[in-house]
Amino acid sequence: MGQDCSQPCDCPSEPAPCPFGTSLVLDDCGCCKVCARQLGEPCSLREPCDHHKMLYCDYSVLSDTEAGICMAQEGQTCDLGGVVYRSGETFQPSCKHHCVCMDGEIGCVATCASHVRLPSLDCPYPRRIQIPGKCCEEWVCDQTPVDNPYHSAMAVSRRGSAHWPESPRDNCVVQTTEWSECSATCGMGVSSRVTNDNERCQLERQTRVCMIRPSGAEQEKEIKKGKKCVRTPKAQTGLRFQLSGCHSTRLYKPKFCGVCTDGRCCTPLATITAEVEFRCPEGDIFRKQMMFIRSCSCHHDCPRDNDIFLASNTRRMTGDYDSGL
Repeated sequence: MGQDCSQPCDCPSEPAPCPFGTSLVLDDCGCCKVCARQLGEPCSLREPCDHHKMLYCDYSVLSDTEAGICMAQEGQTCDLGGVVYRSGETFQPSCKHHCVCMDGEIGCVATCASHVRLPSLDCPYPRRIQIPGKCCEEWVCDQTPVDNPYHSAMAVSRRGSAHWPESPRDNCVVQTTEWSECSATCGMGVSSRVTNDNERCQLERQTRVCMIRPSGAEQEKEIKKGKKCVRTPKAQTGLRFQLSGCHSTRLYKPKFCGVCTDGRCCTPLATITAEVEFRCPEGDIFRKQMMFIRSCSCHHDCPRDNDIFLASNTRRMTGDYDSGL
């Protein structure tokens, strides 16, 4: 392709921060980590496309053989609110979310900070307000109490105490929400919850990846004669989970939720959360909390396909706990 990787590597000590939704990848010369080029952008060996979004560098588009254009591999489109997005295409459905379509599935990251401000001596009653003309809410300080949903989630000082506690943890009322529904009905999705179970007694959002059933699974074939559902099938052979182009370092035989032939859908009933280690093509290793299914229930209260913002399915999962799988 006329490109030369024989030049010595000259990488910055710290890679430049990448924009929201853009991966930091190793260039195709195996030299430096760079921000991946996105759909429709020029690319080269030194500026590779974002393979996590199934993009590749097409050198046949431009006459200059040393440069190409990032193109999407064949994949399913995504439909959100009547708007169709190509696989690999990034978009912003609102100012608070940055999303990408990946083979029929939508993944999003929040563009607004989700931190929670704790009460303090100089700010005893913090609350969030919407500033006209701005997308994200901002914190303001009140000197008198107002109805604040965050106050019930934490305790700041003991009644009658003459001094401020040394640690917010000393007088913390721990509260944790239930895990939300998985954002995808098949393939890899994301689930989240809010908790203040930490040293700062500060509300934070925790996330875990989840897979209710594999993409393309033909589970109807597993329904036994005379039955209408297969509720909680288990993988017969070991598999590696795939996340953003990276694979789990271990093989797993997870349980999945099945399907029905009478219009019901099957969703997780009892789950556990365990840490899974992933290895990327560049050699990087990272760990993610992941949902593992213990049992499923089949019912008529079904989530709407591919709707990550307006999902009506709010069935509660029971018996979820952290595990050291």
